[in-house]
Amino acid sequence: MIWNIVDRRSRDHRWREVNAVIENITHDNFCEDSDIFEEQNDAAPIYAEKVSVLLHDAILWAEEEKGKVTLYL
Repeated sequence: MIWNIVDRRSRDHRWREVNAVIENITHDNFCEDSDIFEEQNDAAPIYAEKVSVLLHDAILWAEEEKGKVTLYL
């Protein structure tokens, strides 16, 4: 389930082919000025990626995770 999205696309209006990465939301705890996630989150992957997928599919993929994740585009 998506708890955060970080959009680093240089071409903001492109949706046909994006690269997507998901990480366990606890990784955000180490970022400057982040909210701190203090719960167990063992169901979330440490890291997973998809290359050249539709933006819509990337969002569905990340949202289907049982654990809480950050989606990077």
